[in-house]
Amino acid sequence: MSFLQHALPYHADSAILFARIAHKPWAMFLDSGQFTDAVTGKPASQYGRYDILVADPFMTFCTTDDGTVIHHEGQTHVSKEDPFQLVKAAMAGYTCSGADWPFTGGAVGYFGYDLARSVENLASIAQDDALIPHMQLGLYDWAVIVDHRQKTAYLVSNGFNQATLDNWDALCAIFDGAHTTLDSGAFEVLSEVHSNMDILTYQQAFNAIQHYIQEGDCYQVNLAQRFSAQVKGDPWAMYQKLREFSPAPFMAYMNLGDVHVISGSPERFLQVVSGDVETRPIKGTRPRALDNTLDLANARALQSSAKDRAENLMIVDLLRNDISKNCEIGSVRAEQLFQLQSFANVHHLVSIVTGKLQTGKTAFDLLRGCFPGGSITGAPKLRAMQIIESLEPHRRGVYCGAIGYIGFDGNMDTNIAIRTAVYVARTHGKPGAGEVSFYAGGGIVADSDMEKEYTETLDKASSMLKVMQFFAEKGSDS
Repeated sequence: MSFLQHALPYHADSAILFARIAHKPWAMFLDSGQFTDAVTGKPASQYGRYDILVADPFMTFCTTDDGTVIHHEGQTHVSKEDPFQLVKAAMAGYTCSGADWPFTGGAVGYFGYDLARSVENLASIAQDDALIPHMQLGLYDWAVIVDHRQKTAYLVSNGFNQATLDNWDALCAIFDGAHTTLDSGAFEVLSEVHSNMDILTYQQAFNAIQHYIQEGDCYQVNLAQRFSAQVKGDPWAMYQKLREFSPAPFMAYMNLGDVHVISGSPERFLQVVSGDVETRPIKGTRPRALDNTLDLANARALQSSAKDRAENLMIVDLLRNDISKNCEIGSVRAEQLFQLQSFANVHHLVSIVTGKLQTGKTAFDLLRGCFPGGSITGAPKLRAMQIIESLEPHRRGVYCGAIGYIGFDGNMDTNIAIRTAVYVARTHGKPGAGEVSFYAGGGIVADSDMEKEYTETLDKASSMLKVMQFFAEKGSDS
């Protein structure tokens, strides 16, 4: 093994570097939202630091109901084994020590919500019309790491793959070339944005959850509706507009061929750094307001809401239990509770739970033991998931799963895949046409108000809806 590093010119917007590799297979951009805001001249998101750019993995994993398709060195085979264990076993052959960067190679991709079927025995009731793989993950031997705090950018590799060593100079040359930008191309919204739940359907599901709560089945259930529209063109344009409208610290863009993932998530799911574990569940939401006085009143109302604090505490307790499965006894602590974080379209309550990974346990063990994240299921988790399956019309796909990386050094950082859209290429009789879908939901508890909960889902979907409206109006003007 030979560790390689090459200094690159720093750009305040890492999309300039991503333009060099966006056309490559399985190109992925883990985006901290730290690009400079054109109006204020300040970082667009105040919470992130690093951007990670990868492409051209040497091994890929794609999981569906039929198993996991593994592609490596020109060979393809299908396995019925646990997907978490498959990737863990594949990565066991590549180990490295920690470095000065958060990631120097390893697994990058998404773990969809429906990967939970590999962990729990769930009935198949909701319709799977999108047919999105449960997991798409690549193993990458090189990455570009941008540090917006230090204002540095490096191309790094552990040199595990011979192809990386053979082509290192050419790879450096790709990023050393003349300044360029990634042409986002045309993007059109061809239809109205439709939900799979009107307010009456939502009310019926809400009432069913209230019945389950009163009967003692559960304390909280996250209920979500799906929005979708027919589109045509380059989904990178949609991502660019989303990061302009609503920058967030755990954004991601993934080009997986016929599937593109467009995530503007504000929520960290699980992080591991040198065995230290952190999760940051979000529960509690209020809309932002253009009027500063009203906006401040919304934030203060959220901070003082007994209901929202109780919801948040339920999920904190659930996550303390989940990470305890793979953390040292006595190491799990709620470090901070009910912290206010404000984003472009909403205010949130965020808590921080930490722990120390047990000796012999890995990030994959932790992820599997906590999957999917409790903040987007409810409590108790399994019963909440069973209720979700029976009430939501369609499978969630990527939504409410996790997006991020697990490095060869054992470190990990993943988001909760909320504020996340998926573009799936479809013909629909029109060349280049496809469908975009995205979800928005919220936790239902005993004292929830149906109309307020329904409105909260619209608040959470507002950034995506704004993006869709932008392209719909742009198309109508042309």
